[in-house]
Amino acid sequence: MRGRAHQYLGFGLVGLLLLVILTGFVWLPYDPLAIDLDNVLAPPSWAHWLGTDQFGRDVAARAMLGARISAFIALQTVALTVLAGLIVGLASGFLRGWTDRILMTFSDALLAFPGILLALSLIAVLGQSRHSIVIALSIAYLPSVVRVVRAAALSIREREYVEASRAAGDGPLYTVWRYVLPNALPPVLIIATSLFGWVVLSESALSFLGVGVPAPAPTWGNMLSSARPYMASASWLSIAPGLCIVATLLGINMLGDALRDRLDPRNAA
Repeated sequence: MRGRAHQYLGFGLVGLLLLVILTGFVWLPYDPLAIDLDNVLAPPSWAHWLGTDQFGRDVAARAMLGARISAFIALQTVALTVLAGLIVGLASGFLRGWTDRILMTFSDALLAFPGILLALSLIAVLGQSRHSIVIALSIAYLPSVVRVVRAAALSIREREYVEASRAAGDGPLYTVWRYVLPNALPPVLIIATSLFGWVVLSESALSFLGVGVPAPAPTWGNMLSSARPYMASASWLSIAPGLCIVATLLGINMLGDALRDRLDPRNAA
């Protein structure tokens, strides 16, 4: 019952995030970028549900737009990381030999750097933009996906159906596409779910440090950064984006746990 409750809560939080993002496409309470100097640092009210910031901009509207920006960056990063991780991991685990040694040496070199530090360095080289964030975070998290895919490929390549495919004269690409890739997807789906949460947190951290999405576009991270001078006098500025980050990470982690339990063959019984 406890596991089922966690599953429902995870689905509920992720569903709420999707609802906020979809609603933001058709309706926002205010223009998230509109400055209103007559309502500077206004507390939460019926007019402004989550208050306004130091420029009179509606916090709720900015948080809704920030959810869309963070989710899109996370989706793009996860897609790019998983695609590259599948290619590198399958080549490394299935071909082995010198291919495995070269690819894993490169992966281990990336793994030696802390993810956020590597992303900061790459953004400094690529320039500050959304595309730079996606590329930087994809490279930073690539080794994690590569290791999962490689481990799965090493196990699957020894299975009887793979040996039968080789004996039948099938080429390596066909064998990987037909037999190895489908059986390597379950662990990849699990890590992709967790990766979404990691990227949301990392993007928020980069924006908090001032190297994330360029202003004036709102993100949860730069909203927290802008709220620092007003922690005591206008606490709603930091509470709103902080709760958004916490709820998103909690929902994604619970959803990942539920997915792992569902795909784990040990729980099949």
